[in-house]
Amino acid sequence: MDSVHRSAITPSKSRLSRTFAKVLHIRPATAIDESQKVKLFNEEDEKLQNRVLMDAFIAKVFATLSSVKAAYAQLQYSQSPYDPEGIQSADEIVVAELKRLSEFKQSFLKNHIDDHSPENTILLADIQEQKNLLKTYQNTGKKMASQSRLKDSEIIFLKEKLEEANRENKSIERRLNSSGSSSPHENLHFSTLNPSNFVTALKQSMKSIKNLVKFMITEMEFADWNLDAAAETIQPNVVYVNKTHRSYAFESFVCREMFDGFGNPNFSVSGDRRPRKAKRQQFFFDRFMELKYLKAGEYIAWKPSSAFAKFCWFKYLRLVHPKMESSLFGNLNQRSLVTAGEFPETTFFAAFAEAAKRIWLLHCLAFSLDPDGASIFQVRNGCRFSEVFMECVNEEVFLSPENRREVAFTVVPGFKLGKSVVQCHVYLS
Repeated sequence: MDSVHRSAITPSKSRLSRTFAKVLHIRPATAIDESQKVKLFNEEDEKLQNRVLMDAFIAKVFATLSSVKAAYAQLQYSQSPYDPEGIQSADEIVVAELKRLSEFKQSFLKNHIDDHSPENTILLADIQEQKNLLKTYQNTGKKMASQSRLKDSEIIFLKEKLEEANRENKSIERRLNSSGSSSPHENLHFSTLNPSNFVTALKQSMKSIKNLVKFMITEMEFADWNLDAAAETIQPNVVYVNKTHRSYAFESFVCREMFDGFGNPNFSVSGDRRPRKAKRQQFFFDRFMELKYLKAGEYIAWKPSSAFAKFCWFKYLRLVHPKMESSLFGNLNQRSLVTAGEFPETTFFAAFAEAAKRIWLLHCLAFSLDPDGASIFQVRNGCRFSEVFMECVNEEVFLSPENRREVAFTVVPGFKLGKSVVQCHVYLS
């Protein structure tokens, strides 16, 4: 009986022990799986945090780059018209932001890109980038507006030149029709030269100088120059009857520089050959006729090493200071071309070259009339007005009986040509 009973109990015990063992084996395995899940979750969380940190870091880098771009746009805009404070401010921003980029580089290489609040950093960086983008567009817009104003100025100047050319063409046509002449070269001969030809040429010279001065003043206004201070520098202590009369100060400056050396046969041009006095008149008349009916640019292209080309280069470098050119045009490109003996294809230089041509022709005409040429004279400030030697450019002064009618400054010099005297133009105070 016992043996039968033991045999009946033993299988159930073994099954129970096996089941218990299975339970024991399952529990440790389940514990291991849960720890692995926790470990995997921590790794994913760490990767996510690193990704957010890297996104915040990249956002800061791009925001800083946008600051550099905005500052560079401001730097370009401040170059023309010249704004020293704007240039300095933009330069400081560029240097600071480049230094910041260098710090970012070192942090990345050393793997030190910790951030306590990366989400806020990303948001702030995006805001900064949008602000810098707006600044860039604003500066670009200002620069385009400035270029548009410059083009408008050139268009107005060219329209005036076109109208003037049309008027001159009509006048020439009327003279040709009335005289029956078929060629403009028949209007002037060496044998028929007289001082009235010189006076006519002087009027043409002054017209071209006025056009040049008008163009210069327009450019100065676009470059935000203080025209009162500039006029005061040229002609100090002058009280103008009208604010627009400041242009006479600039006109006097141009005349002073352009007519300097007028009485010299070489006109201050180094290397120009000097003809003998006996043949001087015909030599200068031939030189006058050679250039008279050509544009300055065409003549220089034809004879780039001529005395007239050298005269143009010399007078431009005297008249237009490097700081003035940089302020008006934002660069020294015209000066570089002139120094290299080339003709700058700009509206401003075309106006200058036209004035230079007219003065050169006047110089040639003076020595065609008299082998000794013409000497120039100016009136000292404070001298009493004389109708014999002077012509007043501001006739409004005669309307005031209280005015002393004294010379404030000479605008256009006078000329002594043989026994003839051509009045100088003066501004009266």
